[in-house]
Order: sequence, then C-alpha cells, then structure tokens
Amino acid sequence: MAAGGVEAHVPAAVLGARSRGGQTAGHSVVAVSAVARAAGVRRGMRRRQAQERCPELALLPADDARDAREFEPVALAAETVVAGIEVARSGLLLLPADGAARYHGSEHALARELVEAVAERTGYECAVGVADGVLAAILAARADAVVPPGGSRAFLAHRPAAELVHAVTDPGGVAAVREAVDLWWRLGVRTLGDLAGLQAPVVQARFGDLGAWAHRLARGEDVRPPARRRIEADLAVAADLDPPALRVDVATFAARRLAEELHEMLARRGLACGRLRITARTGGPDGPTDDGATLERVWRTDDAATGGLSAARITDRVRWQLEGWLTGAALGARRAARGSGADDAAPAVAPIVHLALAAQEVVPAGTHQPALWGAGAGQDARARRALGRVQGLLGGDAVLTVRVQGGRDPRDRVHLVPFGEDAAPARDAALPWPGALPSPAPPTLLLEPAPVRVLDAAGRDVVVGARLGTSGEPVAVVREGTAGPERVVAWAGPWPVAERWWAPDAHRRVYLQVVLEDGHGLLLAAVGGAWRAEAVYD
Repeated sequence: MAAGGVEAHVPAAVLGARSRGGQTAGHSVVAVSAVARAAGVRRGMRRRQAQERCPELALLPADDARDAREFEPVALAAETVVAGIEVARSGLLLLPADGAARYHGSEHALARELVEAVAERTGYECAVGVADGVLAAILAARADAVVPPGGSRAFLAHRPAAELVHAVTDPGGVAAVREAVDLWWRLGVRTLGDLAGLQAPVVQARFGDLGAWAHRLARGEDVRPPARRRIEADLAVAADLDPPALRVDVATFAARRLAEELHEMLARRGLACGRLRITARTGGPDGPTDDGATLERVWRTDDAATGGLSAARITDRVRWQLEGWLTGAALGARRAARGSGADDAAPAVAPIVHLALAAQEVVPAGTHQPALWGAGAGQDARARRALGRVQGLLGGDAVLTVRVQGGRDPRDRVHLVPFGEDAAPARDAALPWPGALPSPAPPTLLLEPAPVRVLDAAGRDVVVGARLGTSGEPVAVVREGTAGPERVVAWAGPWPVAERWWAPDAHRRVYLQVVLEDGHGLLLAAVGGAWRAEAVYD
C-alpha cells in the first residue's frame, strides 16, 4: 500500500497467482489490509469473490522484490531491540525470545519494545506473538498473544488445519500445503488437534515429508528436533565484485553463480541447511579499497517439505535482500540530499564490492535425499535437461508444453507453448465460461473426434430434441473398431453449448457423458445430429 500510494483507510488486498496441478489458474488474495478484512475479504479468496465482498477493494499486484525492499527497514528496526533475527519471509521475522525477554523484564515488555521501535523508525504497525514452536508463534502474533511455556499444543488444537499455510516460508509451497489440507479434510482430519493426535510414524509413512513437517508444527514443536550432537560445519561461498555493483541486476548476476555453487556443495555432500546468511560489503567513500559497511541478514529456509531449497530459491532470497539494501540506501541518499538542499543525484550510494552466502544449521539431509518417485526423485531436472538438448537440436518451437486456458470445449482449453517460454494464454482460465465442461476434465483428448452411435434399449439411435429431451435412455455405444455395442452403466446430460450464437458460423453442440461397463468414460458430442467421441475418462 505504501509503494502504491494507497491510503490507510482504503480497503486493499494483494493478488498472487494461484496454481493448480503445477499450472497457473487465475489469481487469489495473498494479503489483506485490516480495513478489507473488516469488510469480509480473506486470504485465499478469488478475485471475483473478494470484489463481491468489498466492491471498493483496491487490488495490488504481488511483487516479492518490492516486499523485501519495503520490509528491510522493519528488520533493521527490530535489530535495535533484539540481535539474531531471522527473515522467514517478507513481513515475518522470527527471533529467540528467552534472553531478550529476561533483558527487558518480560515477554510483554519485549513485545512492547519491538512494536515501538518499528513504529518510531518506519511508521509501520506490527504485531508480536510469543510461543513454543514456529506455527504457534506465528498464530500468536496474528492474535497479539503470549502463549505460556508448554501451552502451544493446546493453543493450536482447536484451529483449522488450513492455518498451516501461515508457516510456509516459500511462496511456491503454499499450493502443496493447501492440497494436503484439502485431502486431510476429506479424511476427517480438520483441526490441528486432529493432526497432532495421529502417530508420527503413520503420518510420515502416509504423507511423507510434508506430513511430518505439518505434524511437528501442529504439536507446537520446531520444524527440526533439537540436535543431540555437534552439527556440521557451515558451508560458505564468496566473491569479490569487480567492478563493484551499484545496481540490483548486476549484483544478482554474481549472486546466481554463488547460489548455484552453494547448492551444488550441499547436494554433493548430501546436506540440507536451516538458514541462509547473506553478507555484503560495500565500498567506502574513498572507493572499493576503503573499508565500507558490512550488511548481513539471515533468512530461514525451512521449506524442504514443500519442494526443497533449490539454486533458484537461493537466488530469489539474495535478490530480494539486495533490493532492500541497495534501494534503501538510494532512498536514504536522496532524502539526505533534499534535507541539505543539494541535488538528488549528489550523494553517491556505496556500491557492493563483496558478496558472500553461507548455509547455516547444516545437517545430513536424511529425508531430504531424493525419493524413489515423485517431485524429489530428480526426474523433473533430468527431463528439463533432455528437453533443452532437443530444443538445441531442433529449435525452440520443436518442443511444446501444455498450459490450461479458458474455453468451453476441452480441446479449446489446451494451450501449447514452446518449452521454457512464459507465454500468456489467449483466454483467461479464471474468467467464467458458462456451459463449460465441469471438472474433472478428461485426461485423454482424441486427436480426431471419432464417430459413434448411441443406442437405446430398443436398439434405436438416441437423438436430442430441441428442448434437450432424449428420444430414449442411452443403453449402448457403438464405436468403430470394436467387436460390438458396449453397454452404458451410467450417463449424465445432455447439456448444450452455443458459442457466438449471433454469428452465421455459430458453434452449437450437445454434450453427453457415459460410463461403459469396463469402467472407462466417454465424452460424446452431438454436432449436426451425429454423435462423436471427443475424449476418454480413464
């Protein structure tokens, strides 16, 4: 809201991409202001639903770099009260409360000091919560609560399992957590207390790393158990920037090489890290050889259960942090120039001359090792490399991937784009498409629709009248290449689809779904009075 110039009294929400099955499926609300929340807007709502609740809602685009840039002053303000803070994500700081609470007198006094420091130095209002365990502390902050020691499990027990999403540190893991919560809901596990009441080995065996991660959080514990031995030594990579970097894109180019090197070191040793320390040294007023300032920030990386810490995710965190440092320094220089009456461009922002990354809390990967199947088995990376080689031989347009776009016909919803290209679909899938095929979509589309006959109990052809009445119930389907009629055990429809009804070349058809006795389903369409099979349900 500050970056977009939206006043505090205006209801506002941030929209982010919503994924389904690995594909982008419209946008949903990822953050809500207090005024919008009072109007009924909630995180996770679709755009249209949020606007129905609050028509005057101001919609802002999601921007990770912007959020990190705006959040850096808040982290600096919190560091004036407590040392050793961790950035879990933009907007969320984690810090050890025991020592700081003893120093300030109590946990309530520590919370008051943090709120006052952030308000005085940034003008922002924050919330502080204290509890055992990451999830309990986050939810306590959302309620401005201090949970007594040992009370986190009871504090979490009545809360819905969907609140696990607040503990996800990587935006890419939100979809995986929501899919798991939806599955648990159908299985009867609807609260965090229900999840915590299950046996840990059973959850691990049934739901893997994501289930074990959620189970520990639901019990009010930390993501990793306390270390019983000395942890592995930290792994670090560093590089001097020559020439020094004054722009984020230049520094990010060097950060990408360091991120790939650090990720390779972790993978080669079979290790995982819990924290990523980012250190940058700037050149002093006399040039890069002079000792300048050293900037350092620690990011939490507890996201192995939702995809693992890849080189790209390391690069993203470094880029966000560089945005905060370099942009914040530039803004400070401009304010100093205006205050002194000098030209805005007069003060020079110190460039970055040295960049270092360190993996902290390094432990044996254990369950983070590649799995036998699934997302962690490495097939995706090998497939991407193979497809890249094919593109190099045959050209970029020779390898196509499938995206979902808007449309009523299942064939129209398929959007083919060159592999690796982020091309927007021609039709937005998030828009309403009246008459579209209901979910789930058929997994197999026939290359060419195959003519079929639909028969009733008397062996006559089933036809659809003008009022969508059928001449008889579908009893059998005759397909080319089959031995004879195939018995229909269930059917649904018919329903019409008319596109561009006002045009002479209007596309009119009637759909019918049938289930055959072998368990397979067919999507049939009547076009011009003749039936044809367009898709197959496995």
